[in-house]
Amino acid sequence: MAESASALVPREEEVDVHFEPVIKLTEQVDTKTHEEDEEVLFKMRAKLFRFDGDSTEWKERGTGDVRLLSHKESKKVRLVMRRDKTLKVCANHVISGDMRLQPNVGSDRSWVWKVAADYSEQPPTAETLAIRFANPENAALFKTAFEDGQKKNISLSKPEQVSEEKAEEKEEAENKEEVENKKEEAETKEEEKGQIDAVKEEEEKKE
Repeated sequence: MAESASALVPREEEVDVHFEPVIKLTEQVDTKTHEEDEEVLFKMRAKLFRFDGDSTEWKERGTGDVRLLSHKESKKVRLVMRRDKTLKVCANHVISGDMRLQPNVGSDRSWVWKVAADYSEQPPTAETLAIRFANPENAALFKTAFEDGQKKNISLSKPEQVSEEKAEEKEEAENKEEVENKKEEAETKEEEKGQIDAVKEEEEKKE
């Protein structure tokens, strides 16, 4: 009986099943972060906030490593911060000469500063940012590095200002010279006219 029952049940055949992948992997593409040509001057973990003017509240922008990067050619220093895991940029701006780190009220481990153009979003926006570190020592190290980068950027912008001033001085001198030349030319023409008039007057007297 058992043999007849087993004869009625077909044995499972071993089948070699092959599935084609839904998404085929292509060649690996190198993703550029635009930080390849920059040198890391400072790096430290922190939490970033932005002040929302509409709700008049501080809102968290992300936690991650805040870095100060110096471009290898231009030498300009900028601040860049990316969120943990996603690596999404939450702060990206040049440290300009008008920025001032102010102590955050009630905290000795955080700073507040204003940014005219932060490029973490497009289009760039004016922001009031606050950053908080694990302890006052880390906050002090960030302030020193931030201000050093700021001084570096100011010194880099001075040659540009000097060249602009020299260009303005040169243009002013050229304009002044042109005015003087025109004045001399007018005086010469007036003198020549006077001489011609004198000659005509003498000829009339002779006649």
